[in-house]
Amino acid sequence: MFEFEEGKYLKLIRFTYKFLLGSTLFAVLFITAVNFNFLWLFGGMPSLYELENPKSQEASLLISEDGQEIGKYFRENRNPVEFEDLSPTIINTLMATEDARFTTHSGIDMRSMMRVVLSFGTSGGGSTISQQLAKNLFHTRSVEFGEDDPLYMGLLMKIGGLKTAIAKVKEWILAIKLERRYTKQEIMAMYLNEVSFGNNAYGIQVACRTYFQKDVKTVSLPEAATLIGLLQNPSLYDPRIRPEKTLERRNVVLGQLAKYDYVLEDEARSMMESPLNLKFKVENQNTGAAPYFRESIRKQILSVIKEINADRPEDQQINLYTSGLRIYTSIDSRMQKYAEESIQEHMKAEQSLFYSHWKGRNPWVNEEMKEIKGFLKDAMKRTDRYRELMAAYNNDEFKVWEELNRKVKMTVFSYQGDIDTTMSSMDSLNYYKRILNCGFMAMDPTNGHVKAWIGGINYKYFKFDHITQSKRQPGSTFKPFVYGAAIENEIATPCDELIDEPVTFGEEDGLTNGTWTPQNSDGKYSYEKLKLRRAMALSINTISAKLMKEMGPQKIAEFAHKAGISSPLYEGPSLCLGASEVSVFEQVSAYSTFANAGERIEPILILKITDKVGNVLREFSPTAKAAIKPETAYLMTYMLQGAVQEPGGTAEGLKRTSIVAGNEIGAKTGTTSNYSDGWFMGVTQKLVAGVWVGGDDRSIHFRSLALGQGAKMAMPAYAKFMEKVYSDQSLAIEGYRKMPFLKPEKFMFDFTCSGKVSIDSTAVQNTNVQ
Repeated sequence: MFEFEEGKYLKLIRFTYKFLLGSTLFAVLFITAVNFNFLWLFGGMPSLYELENPKSQEASLLISEDGQEIGKYFRENRNPVEFEDLSPTIINTLMATEDARFTTHSGIDMRSMMRVVLSFGTSGGGSTISQQLAKNLFHTRSVEFGEDDPLYMGLLMKIGGLKTAIAKVKEWILAIKLERRYTKQEIMAMYLNEVSFGNNAYGIQVACRTYFQKDVKTVSLPEAATLIGLLQNPSLYDPRIRPEKTLERRNVVLGQLAKYDYVLEDEARSMMESPLNLKFKVENQNTGAAPYFRESIRKQILSVIKEINADRPEDQQINLYTSGLRIYTSIDSRMQKYAEESIQEHMKAEQSLFYSHWKGRNPWVNEEMKEIKGFLKDAMKRTDRYRELMAAYNNDEFKVWEELNRKVKMTVFSYQGDIDTTMSSMDSLNYYKRILNCGFMAMDPTNGHVKAWIGGINYKYFKFDHITQSKRQPGSTFKPFVYGAAIENEIATPCDELIDEPVTFGEEDGLTNGTWTPQNSDGKYSYEKLKLRRAMALSINTISAKLMKEMGPQKIAEFAHKAGISSPLYEGPSLCLGASEVSVFEQVSAYSTFANAGERIEPILILKITDKVGNVLREFSPTAKAAIKPETAYLMTYMLQGAVQEPGGTAEGLKRTSIVAGNEIGAKTGTTSNYSDGWFMGVTQKLVAGVWVGGDDRSIHFRSLALGQGAKMAMPAYAKFMEKVYSDQSLAIEGYRKMPFLKPEKFMFDFTCSGKVSIDSTAVQNTNVQ
């Protein structure tokens, strides 16, 4: 009996021995075959170059002139950090949860693998951090690793079960290779920078910002546990959708921290009682600082990248969305913040006033202030939505309008925050047409650096940029070019006097259909003699008309173009009152020529572009050229100050703010027909800014000058902005403080207007006349 049992036992031992030997031999042969891609059955492996230079999609960062990150371009939102920037809280939480023996193994944790085998996979995965890095870095389980690259795709990888086994083996091999080439710290940082935390948050830094609005160095232990817990399955544990699952998973991670003695059990239990305390905010093109600016320069950057790539081999091509470029801009993060705050404060109040002004009535009116019938229907017919529906329903208007009036759930803009509501497309159009919009730009006239850029009230809902994409009639903000042309051409000086009386243009002025006699804003004529400075300060239309009559429109258009207006200008009498459309961008550029001693400097938005390690790819510098006489420019700054200093000046209201005292500040307001556009231009020695406010449709506006003039619609936003700028001592140190305009050398002018002034290209000579 014993001999029989002993023989059976020996046979079992021999069988087990042969099985283990055969399995080991098969495993060795299989791993070797995978590593060397035997008979091209298993697909290739990443090369040594790829191991040492792993490719990872990295967001390109926009950096302000004062060194702050103001936005990104990305497909995968990833912002890598160095190991030194990782807090021990993050590191310990990751190891306790994903790889407790990370510091002792060489890429494969045999103890974990045996646990998985003996439990038939019920005790969790056995992948180390190094293996997970290999999987994420080289996409061993995804389409990118094989099907998009024949080099990695072997014949056997087309078989479902075998593909997973081969991928797993490749991860083992790659993990060992990574361990040989990188330190543990480097592998840890690479892993945390590579993995997805869900909601387009790639890498630990972006995850910290997305879920908690914190930097990676400042997250707490429960917050770290929440983030590391997401790695197991970001979709399953998405805190927006399944907060209870997220909380449960976080507590499991806290339990792991206690298990491996990173925290005491009592501390872990206490933390398990705390809420998630999320501050969730997904970064996208609609969020962050200066979204209109970011979109405005995107095309310019893409064009530059195309030029750079033209001289590069294919494997060294750069990509705006994946190459981690650093784009250094002229924007100042502080000024941009102040501009956004000021516009938000002003436009919120302006919109409330507009609603009250039109309460019970529709704001779309004609020149007689009568409601335009069928306005919304006609507006809808101009939309892409209408055209798409007409195509979908084969021009069946009944079905199209039925669809346009069907109510659906949607989210709409408000100054109190997004509103979830139920509206039809027509309801939505009706709602949005009542909302005023704006554009704001500030620029340093001495170097052309654009410091703040706001193209509208909310980029998420209003993509149209009112800085460059929009052109509107500038109204009286165009008048400085009329007066400037008169001074430049030695036709007049600030001291000359003209009578406020009717001026009529007729056939001799190029009009073919009757005559035109421009009126002042109040419809009256004072018949007073007014010095040109005071006439411009009060924005008297008849004086501008007289100068136009004397010079003709060609000289005025030529002067405006020299200063910086690039749009075509209608060379007719109405040009003197700002009838030709221009952009905020052009206005700021042209007014900067006055502040910059007559030298026209092109606005610059991008200073340089580097790769992610700091190699400069392209640098930019502003172009400047002499445009108008420096004496003319200085006299125009004197003229512009009249709007603030002269009694009754259109910008006299600035005296009620803190920005005027001890400062030289020039200004010009502008209001167009029917109050469709409210403009304000502000000029100081170091900062020129322009504001436009109005409805996207010119037929939507206030009904009175008291509410619709530029001094009310636009000037307050400028005043708020400048008050914030002057209150910032860091900006004052950099030169953005109250100061006088720079006077040309050998400049002479009798500002008391007691003598006769002649102007040439070198100096202004003052000759007293008795």
